[in-house]
Amino acid sequence: MKIPAQIRAGDTVKWRDDAAADGFGNAITSATWTLTYYLRTNTASEGATVVGTTYGTGWEFTIAAGTSAAFDAGQWYWQAIATYSTEKLTLGAGQLEVLQALSYTGAPGAIDGRTQLQEDLDAVKAAIRAIVSGGAVQQYSIAGRSLSKYSLSDLMQLEAKLKAEVKREQAAELIANGLGNPHNLFVRF
Repeated sequence: MKIPAQIRAGDTVKWRDDAAADGFGNAITSATWTLTYYLRTNTASEGATVVGTTYGTGWEFTIAAGTSAAFDAGQWYWQAIATYSTEKLTLGAGQLEVLQALSYTGAPGAIDGRTQLQEDLDAVKAAIRAIVSGGAVQQYSIAGRSLSKYSLSDLMQLEAKLKAEVKREQAAELIANGLGNPHNLFVRF
């Protein structure tokens, strides 16, 4: 299945899928089968259905800009189901990421373009600053109930781990954008 792994809300999204075969080697083509993608997210009442049109022996799919504009940013799940008469076959399933739209009308609002890892790293750094400046309580007890927070050493270990994960994430993004691996070292003689 060739559905994009990443789309941006508000864009027109197009892709094509080739003909397939069932478990017995019988051809599943657009001449007799209908292929439909079902997209859903974990948000209640949010999803989309995309029915393929004939393209050669396969299918072509289009998600209109108006449809994708309503997509919430985040992880979405898809399932491609081929139907013929009363038969239904799942040809593929997976996930895609919907990125928030950066276009706007009127005055632009603020956005937070950080990844979840970057947000977590920033939260850990803020917790470390609060402990170091004396503004955070490590442990307290009220009416017989107690709460203990991360120690400074635990936060520092978590910070180191998150920094490494953010670096890997940034390197993967550079590679995906065609800018190469920042860890490669080239030597010319």
